[in-house]
Amino acid sequence: MLQRIIFFSIISLFLFSCGETQPKEKDSTEKFAENAADKDFQDQHETPKEIDFQPKGVKLEVPTLDGKMATGYLLTSKEESKNYLFVFHEWYGLNNHIKKESERLHQELPNTNVIAIDLYDGQVASKPEDAGKLMQSISTDRAKAIIEGFMASVGKDARIATIGWCFGGGWSLQSSIMLKKQGIGCVIYYGSPVENAADLLPLEADVLGLFAKKDAWISPEKVEKFDALTKATGKNFNYKIFDADHAFANPSGDRYMEAAAQEANAMALDFLKKRL
Repeated sequence: MLQRIIFFSIISLFLFSCGETQPKEKDSTEKFAENAADKDFQDQHETPKEIDFQPKGVKLEVPTLDGKMATGYLLTSKEESKNYLFVFHEWYGLNNHIKKESERLHQELPNTNVIAIDLYDGQVASKPEDAGKLMQSISTDRAKAIIEGFMASVGKDARIATIGWCFGGGWSLQSSIMLKKQGIGCVIYYGSPVENAADLLPLEADVLGLFAKKDAWISPEKVEKFDALTKATGKNFNYKIFDADHAFANPSGDRYMEAAAQEANAMALDFLKKRL
């Protein structure tokens, strides 16, 4: 009798464990978003300064597979072109700073259509605490649906590079992974790299990373681990770690370092010009 009880107890435990739903492992963008609750992280992102800006681009709307619409900021090439640059905003959202950066890149890449993609569905923050709430609230599934919507809108023949800063740096990498053979170049400004080889395998684009030595969140150690991961998976990754702090390339922030930003921007532009 005792043996029967033990036997059925073991079977019940086995069936229960098989029926349990294992928690889904968080991806690199979700892990990075958790930093938004960190007061030190918020303090690294002061309220952005107002900038003088007269937009030259237009609002772009595209349908997404989840039955919604996605928006972006479009600057078209001077002549018809299959070259595209997807631009990903920082944690504040698609504000005037990102639109102005998109226009700078468009001016330097006249044969390229530039689309600044809004992952916040129209929401823009002006204070660090509000930006943190937005970054934490973003759904990975929704963000990917937005990117897929823009991928579908430009077509399968498009040649697409990506660029982003901080929160957007991580999504620059994620979108290039999603693009597979359509991805021709990825620029990451102090954004979160992926940690698992399986996540990186679909990537075919070359990657340029621009990081900061004093960055407590995307630290040099994390960059070196990502470098090792790219080598192990046969990916092409080059990077530079500047003697600067997180967000050093944002001219609307107090941690802006002009010399480092200009060098990083020149590296990014050279990288993109060779591929677009």
